[in-house]
Amino acid sequence: MSKITEAVTELAKGVVEEEGCSLWDVEYVKEAGSYYLRVYIDKPGGVSINDCEAISRAMDKLLDEADPIPDSYVFEVSSAGAERELKRPSDFEAFLGSEVEVRTYRPIDGRKAFVGTLDRYEEGAVTLSCGKKQIRFEKPDVALVKLHVSF
Repeated sequence: MSKITEAVTELAKGVVEEEGCSLWDVEYVKEAGSYYLRVYIDKPGGVSINDCEAISRAMDKLLDEADPIPDSYVFEVSSAGAERELKRPSDFEAFLGSEVEVRTYRPIDGRKAFVGTLDRYEEGAVTLSCGKKQIRFEKPDVALVKLHVSF
């Protein structure tokens, strides 16, 4: 984590929890020439626009006071989403048995995207059940793991 995301995470935790939500992630990225600070939240039963608005208003004041970001940026509060990215070991533990999509840096058996049930997570390696077949992806090969919603 960068110093900015660490500082914002510390600021956001209390505010997010006061609103009955949990903090999923904080990201600070540059996109199309602008910086974006995004706070992703979660809540049993789902996040509402009112949750995002309340947290955004409270965070605005804290961010102005603490001033952890020297540049101008766009601030957003959002739901972690149904197809959220799994990053931390605790994320993987929470979603064992769930359907996920694994994207790889290089093709494996001619493809770079795999959907299956998350069976195991060990020190960055991800094991999926894809039908009757189990596939293990080593940490250096994994570009992204996110929940997958089938319609």
